[in-house]
Amino acid sequence: MDQLAMKDTLINALEQAGQIQKNSFRKSLTVSRKESISSVVTQTDLASEKAIFDIIRNSFPGHNLLGEETGLIHNGSNLTWVVDPLDGTSNFAAGIPWFGILIAVLENNIPVMAGSLIPLENSLCYAAVSEGTWINRERIYMADSNVGSSLMAFSMDYTEDEKLMTMGMAFYRHLLMNARNVRTTNSLVDFQYVVEGKLGGCINLFTKIWDIAAPFLFLKEAGGVLTGLDGKDVEFSLSENGISKTYPVVAGSPGVIRQLMPMLSRNA
Repeated sequence: MDQLAMKDTLINALEQAGQIQKNSFRKSLTVSRKESISSVVTQTDLASEKAIFDIIRNSFPGHNLLGEETGLIHNGSNLTWVVDPLDGTSNFAAGIPWFGILIAVLENNIPVMAGSLIPLENSLCYAAVSEGTWINRERIYMADSNVGSSLMAFSMDYTEDEKLMTMGMAFYRHLLMNARNVRTTNSLVDFQYVVEGKLGGCINLFTKIWDIAAPFLFLKEAGGVLTGLDGKDVEFSLSENGISKTYPVVAGSPGVIRQLMPMLSRNA
């Protein structure tokens, strides 16, 4: 694995997609519904994914590609680039600046390199195994924190599952009663703010592999945790089921995760 060349390709792809998003933000858009009222796509999602894929293919034509909009392109490699070309599409379409790009490189289903860009903040995050997590060339070390002194984020999407809705409302109520306050962008911004210490933690009940493969590595390399609601490690899979799977996750410092686990296990 040519790590330096892959890092250069990753950052180039983030920056090119970020420029596309800056150029089209708050411009006239066609917004199409996908799976539900919570899931939409714009032409900017598609243009960003095409630009990212073209850059990766130019440098690493034999690697696999998985994009939220395109799906899996399997070339028989043990390396797969997992791409969310515009995370926070609903925010983007509404003219709210909580959106960006997520790219992770998985080696045999394990994230080994990751990057994200929040274009309107010019905030670029990068991590690689045993290299730490960096935001705009500054290494990030997460401090331990606790729920009571922190802002927390909570996100869930449309669901007809009454049990899941009830569980989500129990989580939300607990955070309202025990955290300093609750915020949400329902995007990569929540996870990056946890890494930066702006948020103590976040719960998101409706993530896909392209939403969390990169944040998983950011948190791990910075000293934080991203785990399932049962406290077990998230196991990624590029099988058909793994790609379509919804991951309910919690992220935060080890102290925050320890505090939340009894509540999560009680209500899950």
